[in-house]
Amino acid sequence: MLAALHVLALGIGLGAVWARSRALRQSLDPAGLARVFAADAWWGIAALLWLSTGLIRLFSSLEKGTTYYFGNRFFLLKMALFITIILLELTPMTTLGRWRKAARHGEVPDTTRAPALARISVIQAALIVAMVFAATAMARGLGAS
Repeated sequence: MLAALHVLALGIGLGAVWARSRALRQSLDPAGLARVFAADAWWGIAALLWLSTGLIRLFSSLEKGTTYYFGNRFFLLKMALFITIILLELTPMTTLGRWRKAARHGEVPDTTRAPALARISVIQAALIVAMVFAATAMARGLGAS
């Protein structure tokens, strides 16, 4: 069940971050902002599900155990990609937080950074795809020391 939820979170996250990228490239009127915020919310939900299921799988006795995971080069690659995604998310997270606050107060947010946020989202989507390949290699037993 945990593995299925983990993989489902990857799918939701990939779709959400891609949708956020597309929404950021469209008109950012109130309806456009609502699309950006909705996609970003799904991205956040996916990240929480992804992180929680991943940590349970890593540290519980339900899966292969930390020795297996930390001894696998593809797992370490997957974690490096995940950390990169999280670091890249700092800018969209803070910027979209300011946009949400402005929109709640009836103000028009400064959306000049939208193209940069869209590019970050595309990079994150590519990194998620790379993570899937690393996870698949790890599941096949490749990269074990």
